[in-house]
Amino acid sequence: QVQLVESGGGLVQAGGSLRLSCAVSGRSFGTYAMGWFRQAPGKEREFVASVNWSGGTTNYAVSVKGRFTISRDNTKNTVYLQMNSLKPEDTAVYYCAAKINAARSGTYMYQTSYDYWGQGTQVTVSS
Repeated sequence: QVQLVESGGGLVQAGGSLRLSCAVSGRSFGTYAMGWFRQAPGKEREFVASVNWSGGTTNYAVSVKGRFTISRDNTKNTVYLQMNSLKPEDTAVYYCAAKINAARSGTYMYQTSYDYWGQGTQVTVSS
């Protein structure tokens, strides 16, 4: 069983920064593709960013490209989401997700591609 635990959420003013972390259990973290998704109140959960095994290939939603950076440290079984220039519309619960048996260079945008999910961490951006 793979477990994911997010941390780093909180309240920040518009224009500020936060870094989310997602600690992942499991012996094969280095072969998991990882993703971040978010769900705002009253909206469906949406893709934010994804990263392949090594961290060398990333993919971003248009709404966050240039402001957010996904990265991973395979020695710590952790994936990160650095969020800069935050906007009120970034307010949401942020979830990390893991896909096992991923392709080496694969990044995945669709929720149904992922096998395991964290419980989420709240990010609130005030105007």
